[in-house]
Amino acid sequence: MANRPKDARYLETHEWGRAEKDGTVIVGITDFAVEQLNDLTFVDLPEVGDEVKRGEAFGEIESVKAVSDLISPITGKVTAVNKGVDANDFEAMKKDAFGKGWLLKVKAKDVKELDKGKSLESYEQQLKSEGH
Repeated sequence: MANRPKDARYLETHEWGRAEKDGTVIVGITDFAVEQLNDLTFVDLPEVGDEVKRGEAFGEIESVKAVSDLISPITGKVTAVNKGVDANDFEAMKKDAFGKGWLLKVKAKDVKELDKGKSLESYEQQLKSEGH
């Protein structure tokens, strides 16, 4: 199991968001999601300047098994997109889902919105209850 950060907030759909000191929120998918998707083939992310909305899809991730929407844990404007997780190289996501494998950086409209997400303990409880 990866070292899931305590300071991140998690969605039931396995995305995470973590606020930085400057109010930027880093968004990614959890190690669990990367593992479940297995053979990743493609990720479709928004452009810098696009708006994302909490609870709504901001992109898609595809694997050999499935296509899944990526759900935003925060509302705001995309300030950076991780070019290191493109169609050819998912190593960063596989090795470091909470570090180099981030997907977006978002200038949050209200960083407190993150608090609606699950704590680490609550997320890990969810995984246990789903039998993982």
